[in-house]
Amino acid sequence: MSITLLWALDVYGRVYSVSTASQRWERADDALLELKRVTAGKGRCWGIGCDHHVYLNMMPHETPIRYKEETYENQRWNPVDGFTDTLLPTDRWSWSDVMGMNPQSLQGFQLPSRSWEWEGDWYVDQSCGGEPSQTGGWEYAVDFPANFSPDKKWNSCVRRRRWIRYRRYIAQGSWAKIPMDHPWKAPLPLCDISCGGWEMSDESGRYPYLWAVSQQGQVWFREGIHPRVPEGTSWEEVDVPQEVAQLSLGPRDLLWAVLWDGNLMVRTGLSLDNPIGTSWVELASPAKEVETLHVTVGVSVVWVVTKDYKVWFRRGVNSHNPCGSGWISIGGEMMMVDVGLNDQVWAVGEDRGLYFRMGVTPSEPSGNGWIPVSAQWGNSKEAAPPSNQPTEASRSSILSCTDSGSEQGPTEPPNSTPVLEAADPSVVPLGGSDTAPQRREDTPAAPKSLIPASDSFINSLVSDRDKTSTPHQTIKPQEEGGRFSPAQILMSPDAAGPITPWSNVDLEGAEASRSTHTAAGACSGNDTAAYGLGLDGSHGIGEEDGPVWAWISGGGCSVDASSQISWLSSTGPLVSSLSLTPVQSSAWSEQEHKDDISKKPLERSNSVWVRKGTLRWWRDWKPQRWLDVSVALEQSTKLDGKKDSIFFVYYTQYDEKKYLHVFINEVTALVPVIRDCHYAFAVYTGQRSRQRCPLLLAALTQQDMNDWLTLLSDCCCECRGITAPPSRHALWSTTSKGDIFVHEPSFSLEAATHTLTCDLMFWRQVPGHLRCVESNSLGLVWGIGWDGTAWVYGGRCGQQATPGDVHQQTDARSVHVYENQRWNPVTGYTDKGLPTDRPMWSDESGLRECAKGNTHPPSPQWSWVSEWAVDQTVPGGTDKEGWQYAADFPTTFHGHKTMKDFVRRRRWSRKCKITLSGPWQEVPPIPLSDISLMPCLAQSKMEEVPLWALSEKGDVLCRLGVTTQNPAGTSWLHVGTDQPFKSISIGGANQVWAIAKDGAVFYRGSVSPHNPAGECWYHIPSPSRQTLRQVSVGRTSVFAVDENCNLWYRQGLTPSYPQGSAWELISNNVTKVSVGPLDQMWIIADGTPGFPAETPGALCHRLGVGPMQPKGQHWDYGLGGGWEHVSVRANSVEAPRTQHPLPPPPGPSQSPQLPSRANGNAMVGVSV
Repeated sequence: MSITLLWALDVYGRVYSVSTASQRWERADDALLELKRVTAGKGRCWGIGCDHHVYLNMMPHETPIRYKEETYENQRWNPVDGFTDTLLPTDRWSWSDVMGMNPQSLQGFQLPSRSWEWEGDWYVDQSCGGEPSQTGGWEYAVDFPANFSPDKKWNSCVRRRRWIRYRRYIAQGSWAKIPMDHPWKAPLPLCDISCGGWEMSDESGRYPYLWAVSQQGQVWFREGIHPRVPEGTSWEEVDVPQEVAQLSLGPRDLLWAVLWDGNLMVRTGLSLDNPIGTSWVELASPAKEVETLHVTVGVSVVWVVTKDYKVWFRRGVNSHNPCGSGWISIGGEMMMVDVGLNDQVWAVGEDRGLYFRMGVTPSEPSGNGWIPVSAQWGNSKEAAPPSNQPTEASRSSILSCTDSGSEQGPTEPPNSTPVLEAADPSVVPLGGSDTAPQRREDTPAAPKSLIPASDSFINSLVSDRDKTSTPHQTIKPQEEGGRFSPAQILMSPDAAGPITPWSNVDLEGAEASRSTHTAAGACSGNDTAAYGLGLDGSHGIGEEDGPVWAWISGGGCSVDASSQISWLSSTGPLVSSLSLTPVQSSAWSEQEHKDDISKKPLERSNSVWVRKGTLRWWRDWKPQRWLDVSVALEQSTKLDGKKDSIFFVYYTQYDEKKYLHVFINEVTALVPVIRDCHYAFAVYTGQRSRQRCPLLLAALTQQDMNDWLTLLSDCCCECRGITAPPSRHALWSTTSKGDIFVHEPSFSLEAATHTLTCDLMFWRQVPGHLRCVESNSLGLVWGIGWDGTAWVYGGRCGQQATPGDVHQQTDARSVHVYENQRWNPVTGYTDKGLPTDRPMWSDESGLRECAKGNTHPPSPQWSWVSEWAVDQTVPGGTDKEGWQYAADFPTTFHGHKTMKDFVRRRRWSRKCKITLSGPWQEVPPIPLSDISLMPCLAQSKMEEVPLWALSEKGDVLCRLGVTTQNPAGTSWLHVGTDQPFKSISIGGANQVWAIAKDGAVFYRGSVSPHNPAGECWYHIPSPSRQTLRQVSVGRTSVFAVDENCNLWYRQGLTPSYPQGSAWELISNNVTKVSVGPLDQMWIIADGTPGFPAETPGALCHRLGVGPMQPKGQHWDYGLGGGWEHVSVRANSVEAPRTQHPLPPPPGPSQSPQLPSRANGNAMVGVSV
């Protein structure tokens, strides 16, 4: 491993570095050099001085840095003097650059700074085009814009030759001041600086880019940095929407900045061709109401420190998503952090010590613990004492106080040696022993560390360097206010309070535990705080005790998790065992001795398990394709019994190992999908639902996919406390594939304010295979398969399932392909179409080619049960051979041939079947096409539940004997109609609405509990020039969908006139609608705005629905696409009508306890 340097600054601006091959800190040779910031890169380190100038330190290298200056001497021939430097007025200058656009005389070249020196004088380049020349270096041409050559011809009227002079960079290994470009354009004074970008591509690995921030909040980019021009040439201002306080540039294309208001800003569009980027994206601070203090970025990681000194890690950051996806709280309190090479993390703690993050690897970028940087200091061979440890020379100058600062606490005896506890158990004490540190019960607590927030604090410290004091002089606090002068106090750790655990992922449980520990520590005994002032003028402030650190930069230090660095090895017992996975939470147990003198080491819960395997992953960016990946589900159990899980996907791109991760508590659905005949499933989260890009994975076998789906689903339910079957108020939905999903509603789902958004709803799968499902709040659930078979749910909603509830379920459906032909005068109808025609074998739309030989069942779970046959039941009719005719393919087809029909098609069908197990019981014998149960309010009671259905032939049926004890009912009652129907719905007050196959709308009158079939049908006019296809009736409202995917609302519904008065258009882009007992409205949207390529079928919720606004206000889009049906007719969970905070969501096994109420006239006429 090559020797690299770690750079650091103390609070006085002194610069230190330690090599990976040494064990000792070394101070910069320039004793007067004082820097505020340093930023290191490969082979160099930049800094900002207290004089606001930029400094550069280039590491010594065997190859010198040389720069070639060149200029061209130009001459023109005239008949009198021959070639002379007397040129025409239109010619270039006699001394110019190669293009002749700029004058360059030999005397005009100056050294850019004192860091350069000339290697020699100017000399003529004797070669022409790389070849030796006998012409003295002259090149000839007809005129200056023409091509030059070493051959002089009769028409050569101009000539030129190149003069060369080299300058060499002589400041390697020392700090050199970068000269100002132009005093009126310089970005001074600067307050922050960051270099990076050297890994943006293979070609850019030779030199970095440099960004800076001025004290006015402006952002600047250093241009012209080159291997032969390490200083760069000029500054270019980059526009920012707000003032910037600090920024960080990663080795590649990540650039983050901290704004004056404490928020964050991300630069997008960084590339080798455009190193400045294109635009800014603003992000909020990780912690609410706590501003961001510092940010640092690496290759694909972002670390942040907030003003309460909490450390945060940004997950999901990469070149494709520079903004990341979410924050993880990391244990420990730091003043600043820095990401170095290999994404290793360095930090300056609140105790002014330097720390290194252990266990940072590509698969675990957040690491698993902090250890101190224990490089030696001074001439002693012992490790450098941390800044919070008093030395022998400063023990007589001890300053103690309490946190309040109101009184001076009791001091230690003169000969006693105060012992301070480590600020965190995961930090190894420097030079510590194997025994646990002890503390005195009567010692006061240490004051809170005073953090210098600006350069004025450092200047105040530096201004006291010339003041000397007796080493044994005791510095007393000021009487007024109990405060100390910043020039008198050196930084110390926050020793007050109990030990705080530092861990990889600081979860909510640990935060609560930490708050408890902190509160308990405020009432416990206080620790001694010792401050060594060391004002001996011969050593400088704090120099004898070791530096009091203020800044660190690891951008030039090549270290990884496997490196063996002497000053990173633990000198004491690492009391916090390193975690094996990044999912382990910060659930620590603190055990105290009875006499409270010693503390036992903290121990971590080891109940962690990992399930690993191999799957295929669909890469959703170009080039899009399936990749073989490794996956792992990691779960840890905290001491309170709660579990936290993360699902990882590890893949390789361009020989670089990368990974994706999904937090299980953020998963909203696990949906099997039809994709290239794989055993595939999609993982949805809130963010991925909004972006319409679920994580697509595929298994090699059906069993492997089922195992992963079961495992992931169990983890999702476990982290949400869902252990029982669906409740009586659950929302039901089905996908176009036939899978069944449920969602447990909360009070906030239909609340007027703070409504739960659709993309955050958690849907879990229920065994079975159906086309549609309908339910009500009494726990009755019916479904219809793709083959028309009726099924009733036997899982006893809200109760634990029994083995007797599981039955074998079968479903069948037909797969269709279309044979297309075009007529020509010679051969008649043939399969030879025009070049612009659809494929001769296609799907119904004609956009996709589908031949009988390459058409498969919907998924590998299905199996063929018949052969291909011509289907003569196509809408529109067919001839005796099954053909349909039309003038051209895009037009409407009909079942008879005319003189103008030049194309024809016929449909081929093949039946497939699926068999599985689920809590569904078959209801024979009539195949159904639609079904509806009457919705009711919570705690309603009915002897029999009205249930209406349509057979596949369009007959209207009413189910008798449906009760909560007998959900399948007893028998069907046929309701007479004049024509077949295609949609039916029953709502409040026994309102039955239906739509005939020709689009006519009907209302069934006189339906009641005593007359469940009603008496007669009333015709309702349809919307003008529209054909309705589906209707849904709620508590007091009726909505319908037409053939053009428009949603209509029936106006004027009253108890005395239940047929209403007119139709009002609400929205388009609707395929199905479901209206619940609270008149809430959900739909299946045909598409999602802004995502035209998405598969049709997205769940959508109508917001703003209320008694005064029954039509609602706008849509909230959720999961999609591929959804077939949704039913909210069981959700009678009403939001509280008071202004009190919303209660928590109902448990999975029980419904929310609402007051018992009768349905009244608005619902069913049955008293309670």
